[in-house]
Amino acid sequence: MKALSIDAMTREQDRQISEAVEREQTRLRNFIRRRVPDRGDVDDILQDVFTELVEAYRLMKPVQKVGAWLFQVARNRIIDGFLKKPPEALADFTKSAEAGEMLSLEELLPSPDAGPEAAYARTLLLEELQDALAELPQEQREVFLAHELEGRSFKELAAETGVRVNTLLARKRYAVLHLRERLQEIYDEFTKG
Repeated sequence: MKALSIDAMTREQDRQISEAVEREQTRLRNFIRRRVPDRGDVDDILQDVFTELVEAYRLMKPVQKVGAWLFQVARNRIIDGFLKKPPEALADFTKSAEAGEMLSLEELLPSPDAGPEAAYARTLLLEELQDALAELPQEQREVFLAHELEGRSFKELAAETGVRVNTLLARKRYAVLHLRERLQEIYDEFTKG
């Protein structure tokens, strides 16, 4: 009798997982594709997200809002991938300039072709930036990366996550304060010379 109920429960889980995959796959793939340039990485992240969904169901961890949960897992995987990439990968991201034009991180760093000292400085700066980002609490890091590097608005982030705009603003503010403090010493070293 118990085996029958386990089989029935497993079939119900399979049905719920299949429905979630069918319903969210296209939107989730597009979400990941907008943030990850490599198509192979997009597919890997998508597969990881759905694998985590299956694991959550199998471990009896209830997922109330499956869509929101899937997008949060995808966002976390994207950020994890971003932090694991070599420093050169940061050069693909952009930052808004005060005049409104987009400056790539590449334009803000010393040129890799400007000699060994510039190449060393570039590598050091990128490593320090990655380390500083990794030190942030997850919520702060996510807001900072989404707003500064992906160019997403706080309204958009609030609508997507269900977190109030003021909370998102506070998280970004704390992230910026940490990054400024953490990177001040290296900034001072480079501006002295």
